Amino acid sequence: MGGINMVGIELELAVKLICDSVKAIDEVEEISIENARGRILAEDIIAPINQPPFDRSPLDGYALRSEDIKGASKQNPVKLKVIDEILAGGYTHKKLGKNEAVIVMTGSKLPKGCDCVIRQESTDYGMDTVKIYEEVKHHQNYCFEGEDIQKGSRLIQKGEKISNIHIGVIASMGYENIKVIRRPKVALISTGDEVVCGGKSLAEGKIYDSNRRMIASRLEELGCEVVMAEVLGDDENLIANEIKKIIDIIDVVFTTGGVSVGKKDIMHEVIKVLNAKKIFWRVNMKPGTPAIYALYQNKPLLCLSGNPFAAAATFELMGKPLLYKLLKDPDLKEEKKQAILQDDFLKASRGRRFIRAIYDDGEVYLPKNGGHSSGMLSSMIGCNCLVDIKPGTLALNKGQKVEVVLL
Repeated sequence: MGGINMVGIELELAVKLICDSVKAIDEVEEISIENARGRILAEDIIAPINQPPFDRSPLDGYALRSEDIKGASKQNPVKLKVIDEILAGGYTHKKLGKNEAVIVMTGSKLPKGCDCVIRQESTDYGMDTVKIYEEVKHHQNYCFEGEDIQKGSRLIQKGEKISNIHIGVIASMGYENIKVIRRPKVALISTGDEVVCGGKSLAEGKIYDSNRRMIASRLEELGCEVVMAEVLGDDENLIANEIKKIIDIIDVVFTTGGVSVGKKDIMHEVIKVLNAKKIFWRVNMKPGTPAIYALYQNKPLLCLSGNPFAAAATFELMGKPLLYKLLKDPDLKEEKKQAILQDDFLKASRGRRFIRAIYDDGEVYLPKNGGHSSGMLSSMIGCNCLVDIKPGTLALNKGQKVEVVLL
């Protein structure tokens, strides 16, 4: 299979090539609304009923006719006959007549004939008869059927991301299940013979795996289903075979490590074994310059650097746009801001560079502890953006305006 195999391209072109090569997921599944938060709605939600479904009381008190209590005051109370009591969930067949009242609770269905509700604190709390101590206007303290939601109206539009409020509204309509877009299914492979899983003793020359767990948790946070997450060492045939086994049930493969030009940078060989189409290798940015992107059986294969910060940063800059194209989740769309730098960054940047930082209301701060090396991860704790440094920048100074990519 032939490939484009572009080398040394700009980040924007890399992202365009990635996004142009994949299609949005259109498969739909029906799930319980209890599990729907964060999912993308696959259909318009149309109201099957009015909300509220009947005229109801907004407070505990007495349903009555406003004309019967004109001029009522503490000094000149009006006495009404209490003909029934309606608790929330109950109702009465009795119709309110002249100088009559019905005890009602918050949320209870209002009786026919009433046009307002007086709060119980403005009465003597009477049970057979009640004294009213103030006037209430026509339709005061009165909730109309359908005043919140009209039957037949569109409540939520297809493509919206479902929040807890959406779920509350959907539940108020009596829905138990809704249709959503299927989540992207992702395979994640961490390469490197030096990488070992946690829980084992650390032999000489070995390091604990962090990339797999870091990116797997980020994938889940972004709404993906991680089907496979493995540490597979530096065996190109093993890695290729594992990808072959799972390719039919996943949407995208991410790998970390093995992308440069060293003896153990094997992802180039993996792509050859797979006979995959290499789209590009190397992006003009730091960290993560040697990233590789390929297509295998029309499925995207994005290979990131093995250095932890480089893996994290390039996943955000290239992996997240890929997931946005697959899922159309509005929260995955790249967001950039202009901000004023509050610290100096005095290292020269010959090429384009991204550094970790904290964005806060138009200001951006560099982490106080730790450095900016691609292999350093701890200083990323608390950071929520990347500062985009242009090529040929000698230094960044406090007070300077910079562009940041929000994470």
